[in-house]
Amino acid sequence: MLYLLDANVMIRAHEDYYPIDRIPQFWTWLAALGEAGAAKVPYEIYGEIAVSTGPLHDWLTDAAISKAMLFDQKIDPANLNLVLTQGYASDLNDSEIEEIGQDPFLIGYALADVANFTVVTKEVSAPSKQRANRRVPDVCKTFGIRSINDFEFYRELNFKIGS
Repeated sequence: MLYLLDANVMIRAHEDYYPIDRIPQFWTWLAALGEAGAAKVPYEIYGEIAVSTGPLHDWLTDAAISKAMLFDQKIDPANLNLVLTQGYASDLNDSEIEEIGQDPFLIGYALADVANFTVVTKEVSAPSKQRANRRVPDVCKTFGIRSINDFEFYRELNFKIGS
């Protein structure tokens, strides 16, 4: 199983639970998962963090970490289009596409192999939301893609500090 990480997973981990300078074990564990091919960050999602400043930017843009964490595949344009048109709406305007951001890429990569990819996000399902307001777990559900939150990810991949 390959876990594809949404930017919000790393941002919230650093800002709320596991600051890089206080809980470096978490970030070492995450990098090891990346190196092992168990957890990756799609390029488009990586870009959401790489343009920022601070410790998370410094960690993710480190050459060794980038090599370990970056998902090195290209998006299938047909999958991306499918996510946009069937996951959000077939007639999105430019403003809505901008509002959606990079999430369709995250989902589009997972769509390439739904049996072996899991999307990890902090977003919470909100089934009544429509168009550009749809949440990642709901769009994933549309396509049969498994989506979990960050704490499920930590449990499934056995993150712990100490023995």
